[in-house]
Amino acid sequence: MVAMTKRVKMFEIVLNDPTKTFYCSGDKVAGKILVEVLEVTRVTAMRVLGVGCAKVEYAKGKQRCREEVDYLKYEEVVHLDDHPEDTDGSVILRPGNKYEYLFGFELPQQGQLVSSYKGKFGYVHYYVKALMDRPSQPTLECKKHFEVEEPLDVNTPDLLSPTGGMKEKKVTCMFIPDGQVSLNAKIDRRGFCEGEEICIDAKFENTCSRIVVPKAAIIAKHTYQANGRTKVLRQKLSSVRGNHIISGMCDAWQGKSIRVPKIKPSILGCNIIRVEYALMIYMHIPGSDKLVLELPLVIGTVPYNGFGSRTNSMSSQDGSVSTASASWVSLRMPSSAPPSYCDVTRECCMDQPLTPLLDDYDGGDSPIYMNTPQFQFPPLPAYSEVEEEFNNSARMLSVC
Repeated sequence: MVAMTKRVKMFEIVLNDPTKTFYCSGDKVAGKILVEVLEVTRVTAMRVLGVGCAKVEYAKGKQRCREEVDYLKYEEVVHLDDHPEDTDGSVILRPGNKYEYLFGFELPQQGQLVSSYKGKFGYVHYYVKALMDRPSQPTLECKKHFEVEEPLDVNTPDLLSPTGGMKEKKVTCMFIPDGQVSLNAKIDRRGFCEGEEICIDAKFENTCSRIVVPKAAIIAKHTYQANGRTKVLRQKLSSVRGNHIISGMCDAWQGKSIRVPKIKPSILGCNIIRVEYALMIYMHIPGSDKLVLELPLVIGTVPYNGFGSRTNSMSSQDGSVSTASASWVSLRMPSSAPPSYCDVTRECCMDQPLTPLLDDYDGGDSPIYMNTPQFQFPPLPAYSEVEEEFNNSARMLSVC
C-alpha cells in the first residue's frame, strides 16, 4: 500500500524478499520503508508495527457479533542511517532524495501463531504498518500484508492411524418398513496434503426396494465463534461416485480414490475460527434422507513420507496374502474352454422409450434408465463334459 499526499510523493513498505510466498513461526520479517517528499518535511518519528490478528464479525438477528484475538504485536521506532537528527530525534526530509528506513523483527515461536485465513465471516491477517509522525499534521500510515502458514506434519502417529466406521438406516415407505441400507468404510490414515489421493475401502449393502447410489466427498467445515454464538458453514470440495446398487445387492470399493484439491491447511489452534475437513461417505436413497458416515481429516503442509501405519499394515498382511495365494495353486481351470458366443446372433427391439428409474438429486449426476426390449436368443450351444484331475483324483466336471 502506497500513501501519497501533497507533501509526500512516496511512502511504502518493501519486504527484503518479495518472492517469499509465506512466513512461518520463528522467521524474520525484514524490509525497508521508502520515503520521498515533494517539499521540505519534518518527521518527528517513524514507527513500525507488526500486527497479526483473527477477527470474526457477523449479524445474528439484530445483534452484531464481533470478536478479535491478537497473535502478533510488535512495535519499534526506526531511524535513518547516517542522517543528522535534532535533539528531539526528528529529521528533515528534502525533495529530490529517497530515504530508506530499515526494519526487522522475528515472528513468535511455533504454537503461538495461526495460519493466514480469509472466510465469509472472519479472517486471520498479518501485516507490517508504518506510521510517519509529523508536527501539526495528521499521522501518515501505510501497510504491507504478508502470509503466514504454520507447518502441520501429517506424519505423526495420530494422523497416520487408520480410521473408519459403520452406519445403517432402516427405510420406510408410508410408514411401512422397506428394508435397510448399510455401509462400512475405512481409510488408512487421517492426515493428508494437497494433491494426495485418499484410498477408500468400503462395503455397501441394499436390502430395500429402491436403487441406491454410493458416493464420497471431501467436506470443509468453517466454524466462527463470537459473543458466545457459533456460525458453521459446510462446503463440498470434491466428490466421487460408485455404481448404482439395486435391491438385494451389495457393492464394494477396494482402494477407490479421491484426490485432495488445492485447499488451505486445517486451522485447529484458533479460539474463534476453526477450519476442519472430513471425508463424507454416503448412500443416496431416493425418497429418503442420505445414509452418511463422516471420517475426520486433517489437511497438513508436510506430505506423507511413505512410512507409518500403511507400511506396517501392508507388511502384516504379507503372510495372509501368501497363504491365500497358495490355497489357490491346487485349483486349475478346465483346459478346454466352452464354445464361443462370438457367432451367436441376437435380435432385439429397442424402440420403446426410456423410462427414468432413479432421480439422483445430488447435483451433477445423471439418472439411470430402464427399458424392456424383447430379446430373441437362439438356442445355446451344447457344452461337453471333460475329465480333469482335481486334488490328485479323477473327477467329472459337469458344466451347464
